[in-house]
Amino acid sequence: MPTTRFRQNFVNRPDSGLAIELSGLSKTYRDSLGKPSHLALNHVDLQVPAGCIFGLLGPNGAGKSTLINILAGTVIKTSGMAIVWGTDIDENPRQARANIGIVPQELNVDAFFTPRQTIDLMAGLYGVPKAERQTNAILDMVGLAEQADMYARRLSGGMRRRLLVGKAMVHQPPVLILDEPTAGVDVALRQRLWNNIKTLNGTGVTVVLTTHYLEEAEALCDQIAIVNKGRIITAKSKADLMASAGKKHLHLTLDSPPASPLPKTLQQLGAVWRDGRLSISFDPAKTTTLALLAEVQKAKFEVRDISTAEPDLEDVFISLTQ
Repeated sequence: MPTTRFRQNFVNRPDSGLAIELSGLSKTYRDSLGKPSHLALNHVDLQVPAGCIFGLLGPNGAGKSTLINILAGTVIKTSGMAIVWGTDIDENPRQARANIGIVPQELNVDAFFTPRQTIDLMAGLYGVPKAERQTNAILDMVGLAEQADMYARRLSGGMRRRLLVGKAMVHQPPVLILDEPTAGVDVALRQRLWNNIKTLNGTGVTVVLTTHYLEEAEALCDQIAIVNKGRIITAKSKADLMASAGKKHLHLTLDSPPASPLPKTLQQLGAVWRDGRLSISFDPAKTTTLALLAEVQKAKFEVRDISTAEPDLEDVFISLTQ
């Protein structure tokens, strides 16, 4: 049976309207055992609007985990400024940590505690008074109400991952960071975790998501930043980022294969005959599908079928990081 709806009780949004604000954030790991120093973050500037689902993407070793650990207070930055929900992590580190919840990639759950005991213990560690704890509501929100009194060692991997989300929300932080939340889970569970993320965001929580599943970021995120080699190489709304990919693709099935070579007018448009189709990549800001079709018809080709394809986030990611 559903329990009390999970409710957020955090303070009003910062005057800046930003959940996270980074300026010149850098981190250098000093040399050890004769190895050279490593610059993990290089003057990162980033703004995460309050109330959004924000995707932080990048290849392995790009600096995502270092950035998250600085915000969580487990790594000390070398220089720069970091503000979480209006609180500078240097001026008031305790409040800054209270403003954020971290869901790690590792399944760090005590096997001999039940989900109810785990959530209640975490609330106590955060100093949440018993009268203000929302243990049942959190368990219901992450879909563990029926397993509330089952030992964690009996939970599936997906259930344990949902329990991590519940642990991160016990102190009702306004900002939640999910580090690879669906790594290694099946398709059905991934969809359920997506719904959990959307539900949390619907309560007013700002969600920062790191993931290597680019379709996940494309489906969930409002804003996306791509980090590579310690730098933010782009940070835009999802719509603007997809639009920046530029080219669309027009695929035409013809009544009969064209003679080789193609007419010069089509070659100048970049048309190629591949996999039994005439394909043209084009910039929608410079021409249209109708204009291209007109050129194909001028070349005396009979078109039987038309399809178009737009670049996805994976195309954008690869073009920016390679």
